[in-house]
Amino acid sequence: MGSGDTSLVRRGAAIRAYDPVAMDEARRVFGDLPGLTFASHEADALRDADALLIVTEWSEFKSLDFEQMGALLKQPLIFDGRNLFDPALVRGLGLEYYAIGRGEAPRGVALEG
Repeated sequence: MGSGDTSLVRRGAAIRAYDPVAMDEARRVFGDLPGLTFASHEADALRDADALLIVTEWSEFKSLDFEQMGALLKQPLIFDGRNLFDPALVRGLGLEYYAIGRGEAPRGVALEG
């Protein structure tokens, strides 16, 4: 793992990970990383989290319950690294949604190009 791979953890971030397929492998690779815990279900990973970061395309993630998600998250903030959803649809449900790689930036962040 490169030095940049754990920068959030080194800065004190608490990360709860959930993957319906690769949890055993994630535990094997990252299990001793300080600040990282593994959730047994997607709702456990979302409960009181500051944000959701989607990094896999498993079918379970393609049919998320956005109302439940909004209720579980501390703030309704989603970063979608797989572009699984229509940004207008998700934002229309009251969630702050960033589809990574679609040329959008959070407010106050300039895109370089």
